[in-house]
Amino acid sequence: MVKHLLWLGLSAMVVAVMPNCARGQVDPYDAKMISADPTIHRPVPVYSQDNAPPTPRLEDLPLRESVSQYGITWTFEQPARVGQFINGDWYVVGPVTIRAIEPRPLYGSEIPADQLDHMDKERPEAQRVRNGFMVNPPAQMKVAYDSGVRNWFDPSLIQKLPVTVKPGDSLVATISMPKGLILNAQLRNKIERGVDDSSPIRTAAVLTCVGEPQPSDAFRPAFCDRRQRTYLARNLRRRRLPTAAATKSIPRIEQYIRFTQRPWVGTGFFGFEEPVENMPQYGLEYGRVSGIAALLLCTDLKPEQKEPLLVNYVQVGIDLGGMVRAGHPGWTGWGGHGSGRKLPIVFAGILLGDDELAGIHGSYPKVSFGEDEQTAYGDCWTGAKVVFAGHSGIDAATGEGRSRGHGWGPYEHTPPAQWKDGPNTSESYRRCCTSVGWVAQALALRLMHAGKAWDHDAFFDYVDRWMYEDDSAFVKTIKEATGRDHNRDYARQGQAWDAFVNEMWAKHRPTLPAPTDGWKQSRDDTYYRTAVATLQK
Repeated sequence: MVKHLLWLGLSAMVVAVMPNCARGQVDPYDAKMISADPTIHRPVPVYSQDNAPPTPRLEDLPLRESVSQYGITWTFEQPARVGQFINGDWYVVGPVTIRAIEPRPLYGSEIPADQLDHMDKERPEAQRVRNGFMVNPPAQMKVAYDSGVRNWFDPSLIQKLPVTVKPGDSLVATISMPKGLILNAQLRNKIERGVDDSSPIRTAAVLTCVGEPQPSDAFRPAFCDRRQRTYLARNLRRRRLPTAAATKSIPRIEQYIRFTQRPWVGTGFFGFEEPVENMPQYGLEYGRVSGIAALLLCTDLKPEQKEPLLVNYVQVGIDLGGMVRAGHPGWTGWGGHGSGRKLPIVFAGILLGDDELAGIHGSYPKVSFGEDEQTAYGDCWTGAKVVFAGHSGIDAATGEGRSRGHGWGPYEHTPPAQWKDGPNTSESYRRCCTSVGWVAQALALRLMHAGKAWDHDAFFDYVDRWMYEDDSAFVKTIKEATGRDHNRDYARQGQAWDAFVNEMWAKHRPTLPAPTDGWKQSRDDTYYRTAVATLQK
């Protein structure tokens, strides 16, 4: 059973051996670690049509027996021509056979007994795997990287070496988490293999097989995209990036370069299979990282300061968009999970001039995004005209309110005196794990004038409500009616958890064209009323 209030997150230093001796606690996001990492500080040219790099000839590419990234090494059967995309990820001109990967994938009895966690022990020995890899991972909640993955582990997808990749293929290789290692997360939390719902996958890297050399400003094709759509940094529409004055609490941009540097290859949910040193684990932190990264790119930092983060963030959007294009169902509203994926896709689409990605909601209206499924226009008991649609929100595919058997669906149309466990749970999630992670996202989108592309106005008006509605009297009413006390700093409306976001909101939101009191205005609430009606059936 998922522990719905568990906030997952993890990051780590990469090791290049089976890390069964690793113990203790590591913070890979410590300022000293980031400063010492040359991959974070590598120069990223600001390419344009005027200084576009040439496409190399095949013979210009280095002939290599192996390539390495983030502690993972791929060794070829025969030397092959290789190159790197604009974000630093490797490609190989194929077809090519990979004869070895380090750390070496381990199977069955090869895994030391003291490294087996409780999920491993529930599986037959033949289904156990460490440091696994997948060629062309499906855009589904199915993986075979590590047998410690709960829910999404599919042993039928386990692959073994040697493996031949051809042009159009992507190989995702991983390093597994050792038992006993505790890693600090992006922004907060600590994760340990086998403890609660933690992911057992430590890091991942992507090797792409192409048919011909790529220009040095090419983005890596999405790892789920078998068509291998290739975008070029020279075509980025950087004029769409605002230059809003940054405030005093602006975070070190290097931290967010590190947060977005490694591929966000999670195709599952709940963070069960996400490489924990690559990406945010829990939806709240996913939303915070996505929003703050986008907001940093909307400030008056110099173009050369922005470029490494811009490249990384657009790559994240390309990968997430590639999942959707390949049939992924999306990231449903489920408590705090499901946030933060839509923004990178929309952002990348706008900057790349790809209307399908920029308007991802209109392009794929049945795909789930937590921010949209959990916000809607409707009459709220507080008098607001936009509501939080509950722990489980409104199903994008059907328009039906989700209860999931616990009363977790739309609830804010009813007064607290009528709330039972389900609405009380939803109100807790509204305050602890969703709204505070949406503020930076909404502000970045408004600064970019991207509301039309986002195509869900209720999200913007809800965030305005969160920031401008005085809930002092409401928390008292809730406590009197339910006994639940939301009068804590972290749970009160009018703030995000990040000082930079609060400062940027206060400085810039009042200057933008949209009124700040739109959440008080009546809108068409048919969608919400229909969802409530289906919930009551």
